Amino acid sequence: MKTILALCLLLASTLASAANYTLWINGRAGSGANGTPGNYNDFSYWGPSSTPAGVNKKAVNWDGRSSIASQSGRVRDALDCFCTGNNWCYVVTYSAGDLLTGYTLANYGGTIRQQKNASPNAAGVCGNSGAGTQAGWNIKWVRAAAGAAGGSELSDIGAWTTSEPLVQDLKTSTARAMYNHNVTRSVWFYMYAGARGTAYSFVLPGQDDEVVAYHSAGGVAGNSGRSLCNPGDWFCDDLRLGTENNQGGSSKWSWHSVAFRDDGEDYNHYGGGNWGGIIGVLRGAVVNTAQ
Repeated sequence: MKTILALCLLLASTLASAANYTLWINGRAGSGANGTPGNYNDFSYWGPSSTPAGVNKKAVNWDGRSSIASQSGRVRDALDCFCTGNNWCYVVTYSAGDLLTGYTLANYGGTIRQQKNASPNAAGVCGNSGAGTQAGWNIKWVRAAAGAAGGSELSDIGAWTTSEPLVQDLKTSTARAMYNHNVTRSVWFYMYAGARGTAYSFVLPGQDDEVVAYHSAGGVAGNSGRSLCNPGDWFCDDLRLGTENNQGGSSKWSWHSVAFRDDGEDYNHYGGGNWGGIIGVLRGAVVNTAQ
């Protein structure tokens, strides 16, 4: 009887310690407010922290300017903290955060990690839980708004400060060759592509949100960007929903699926410090699914 009671108490303790978290990984830093790296409660990059954004939401802040390789440690710290042991994560990315997340999973998602206690210090690092190690992280899915894992032609033409390391990484040829985009550790990437492009539409091929074209936001494979549009556009092939090959035969990367295509051309790239643009579409989906 004592043995059974002890096992029941152990099971209850294990279940009680299990939790789901929603990690928000920002994109390139703008001129407005940006979150403090290491502070998982600072949502100033996105908008009011009181806005619903998934269960146990955490802001995985990085500087938004440095190279992808140098900032991957920020993501690894967060994944170690909240996505090991009995805890599971929903991962939400935006723009260059998609490139950063893909790079991290491809290069480190199979490595052995210490299981952590989900109690970060001021630097965003958690202590070991004492429960041992595991391979990679517990991730339910990744959802990406305006995903820039395929790069942006704005980097190609020097539309941003060219000395910025992140801008160099965001060149289309560099981003696409940076890691094997088909390696996601069997985690699905659900893509949300905006199409309200204006200012730079002459540079970005096909449909775009002013910063990222459909070829990147739609997770389309290949060595360079191609022109893809909404159905009914006579001048380029359709970006198709789900995992289906696009019109003309181009395919998505493995484990990538288009969840939202902006057929109405209603959403641009910018959140405006208030969860706006294509970020708002993504947030709505996260609230309904990250529970």
